[in-house]
Amino acid sequence: MSAATFTDQAWERTAGIRSEIDALPFLRQLEDGSLPRAIFENYMGQDALYLTGYARALAACAAQSTDPEHIIFWSRAAAGAIEEERALHATHVVDFSAVTPSPTTVAYTSFELALVSAGSLPVLAASVLPCFWIYDDVGTRLKARVGSLEGHPYADWVTAYGDPEFHELTRRARLIVDELAATASEETRAAMHRAYHRASQYEWMFWDSAHRIETWPVA
Repeated sequence: MSAATFTDQAWERTAGIRSEIDALPFLRQLEDGSLPRAIFENYMGQDALYLTGYARALAACAAQSTDPEHIIFWSRAAAGAIEEERALHATHVVDFSAVTPSPTTVAYTSFELALVSAGSLPVLAASVLPCFWIYDDVGTRLKARVGSLEGHPYADWVTAYGDPEFHELTRRARLIVDELAATASEETRAAMHRAYHRASQYEWMFWDSAHRIETWPVA
């Protein structure tokens, strides 16, 4: 039997977080179509802001990579985070310029951009993986449960994240992270696990804060 890869281990270590994500009211209501439109639009606005920072982190992965195939992947992923997702956001966010980043949005983007500055590509790559993998996993299973999307108020979101093309992007991101982990020191691998775990926690926080329409406690 072959040894478990880094991503296999990271996935297993965050099983508890993923279980809590599945139980979030946001996703349960999104699945059955009962999610209030105001909450969904708040989420889409926050997601658009987050993706701006996320794209910078992906671009930094490209800048810090030496493997040409890795550079191509991260560069295209960075472009996709802006181009493809903005098309979905434009459908739901009425006035993007009026959206103020929530505390959770600021915290998540600041976490990833701090890792950009830290200069460890394996750790940075591990931190951006949950946004691929958790969305792919949630979207694929949610799409399968929903079945027919005819008349579903959030059919475009379900279609985007339950798409086989997005699944392939996630698979490729996993392979790259595993390649980086394979040549990393034990200390770096431990830091990669911490980054992956923290980013997974932020994924839970992001959906939860969007559902609460989180605002800053003091103006």
